[in-house]
Amino acid sequence: MKKLFILFIAVAGFGVSSYAQVNATATSTATIVTPITITKTIDMNFGNVSVNGSLGTVILAPAGTRSVTGGATTPATAGTVTAASFDITGQANYTYSITLPVGLTPVTLTHTNLTNTMTAGTFTSSPTPTGTLSAGGLQTVTVGATLNVGASQLAGVYTSGTPFTVTVNYN
Repeated sequence: MKKLFILFIAVAGFGVSSYAQVNATATSTATIVTPITITKTIDMNFGNVSVNGSLGTVILAPAGTRSVTGGATTPATAGTVTAASFDITGQANYTYSITLPVGLTPVTLTHTNLTNTMTAGTFTSSPTPTGTLSAGGLQTVTVGATLNVGASQLAGVYTSGTPFTVTVNYN
């Protein structure tokens, strides 16, 4: 009987010092935000430009104003001058980054004769380099660039055969 009592105490002791399984719970949450979108509303137009035999540039600001350097001049009849404009929509009050064309590959504008060309580069935007969507989830981004005009650029209409790309992403 003494041995049985000692065995009982030994087994009971193991039960007291052993750990029982315990549990805890957690919930999962996910928030789906409104996808960010970009829609072009206005194409870029440098307007009417004159050349005087020297290389020049036309700098179109995101505000839609322009200035010239070198042999490029702006005649009294300005023509249509517009910065490109894009409507951004998405989650209210979210910030986003703006990516403009960069690098060594400018946009090529080709004359209607398909031979003569000019290039546009050094793109700028307003806002830059980030924007914040309004309480309604909206904002407009305007984009300007620098047009490189040749010394004796052939008169006529030049258009980019390949449009330039503006990218927006949530921060």
